[in-house]
Amino acid sequence: MCIRSYQGNPLVRHFSSRPANRKIPMRDAAILKRASTSPKLCTSSKTPLVAKASHLGDFGTARATGVGEIAPFKLERWFAKYEFTAPYLFCCSDCEPMSMKGLLAIGDEDSLERWENLSLGYTESAGLPALLTEVASTYETTEAEDVLVVVPEEGIYLTMLALLKPGDHVVATYPGYQSLFEVARSIGCKVDMWTPEPTAQGLQFNVDTFKKLLTPSTRLVAVNFPHNPTGFIPQGEAWSELVEAVEAVPGCRLFSDEMYRGLEFDEGARLTAGVDMSERAVSLCGMSKVYALPGLRIGWLATRDSKLMVRLKELKDYTTICSSAPSEVLALLGLRARARVVERNMALMRANLALLEEFFARHPDKFRWHSPLGGTVGFPELLGGELSSKAWCQQLVEEEGILLLPSAAYDYQPKDGRQHFRIGLARANMPEVLERFEAWCTNDDYTKNTAR
Repeated sequence: MCIRSYQGNPLVRHFSSRPANRKIPMRDAAILKRASTSPKLCTSSKTPLVAKASHLGDFGTARATGVGEIAPFKLERWFAKYEFTAPYLFCCSDCEPMSMKGLLAIGDEDSLERWENLSLGYTESAGLPALLTEVASTYETTEAEDVLVVVPEEGIYLTMLALLKPGDHVVATYPGYQSLFEVARSIGCKVDMWTPEPTAQGLQFNVDTFKKLLTPSTRLVAVNFPHNPTGFIPQGEAWSELVEAVEAVPGCRLFSDEMYRGLEFDEGARLTAGVDMSERAVSLCGMSKVYALPGLRIGWLATRDSKLMVRLKELKDYTTICSSAPSEVLALLGLRARARVVERNMALMRANLALLEEFFARHPDKFRWHSPLGGTVGFPELLGGELSSKAWCQQLVEEEGILLLPSAAYDYQPKDGRQHFRIGLARANMPEVLERFEAWCTNDDYTKNTAR
């Protein structure tokens, strides 16, 4: 089970095992008093399960107003506000995290020996050589020297610093992970969003629409497939057409965020990695999603452009310099056992997807659902009602302790007024959380939503 049981945390009091006659510590009582007197979003008479962390704001309050300034990361601000007080995380994009015991149990002899004799000194800036070799083996065309170990978020930042300058044009998939376009904006680039179009099969990215966004000044195309949050994957020749369109623009590069590559429900839908498609491409991947090891904070960039790799290494000297020695060895262990890890994750995702499909089939008046082709999340649409997806998600977490991610966290506001939320597919407590969620959606006090 993956329910977070925060013993002694008064904000999760409905799930506390504290006996009724046990005194609440003075410090906790003060927190309870503040929570009970704070403004409530909803008009329900129910006591909020998770108090509003109003001091954090909704998604952050600062605005980026010029070159060199960067806006708050709305998705991360939402998680900072609720992730460690809400007992039921229902929108996570990682797979059920592995335990240290579970990871070491599947380790190979060499990795376990490295772990047993690990020195906690500095590590090589490019990454543990054995890890670089193992990462390179996950691609078709790369060698160890084509790989740089980074924190995944850092990889986005370093690549854009290396490739972009003020005035450059960038195209990015949207909605999506904010740094894929916000970092470029902060540099002073003009960013155009490639947005998915509603179809009978759900939200889909059209390559012909993408081609129309390209200009002679386009210097970077940043894409993410399988896509977070829709789960979309280009089909047929669409991926090849996209890469060819990028290569047709002189000086343009492809940045391919492949954090969910390997989690396709049909393996035949898996795209060839960007780095294997083009020498002008950079692929980003890591241990957080596919390999269920987000706590290691290990990812990597892969590119066959040796000059770009040199620059990325130079820039890394100004960020993390090198990675954590324990994290690198554990990442090596997990990557060497990747077949077992992915099999475990996909089994859980398939079971959870079946539950979600049954749930949404029972409630067509409340939600519009299209199953993702890959990745760990889906993006249902809210139907009817009085609340925005943001207000609805706030009401849900405050009343029931269930955390979903509103489309507002992506700053996604379609012209037709659609409201969406992100739901996670890869956590072990899905059956229990889904049962609780359905009870909330069907009770007499339930407020239908999506204000326009």
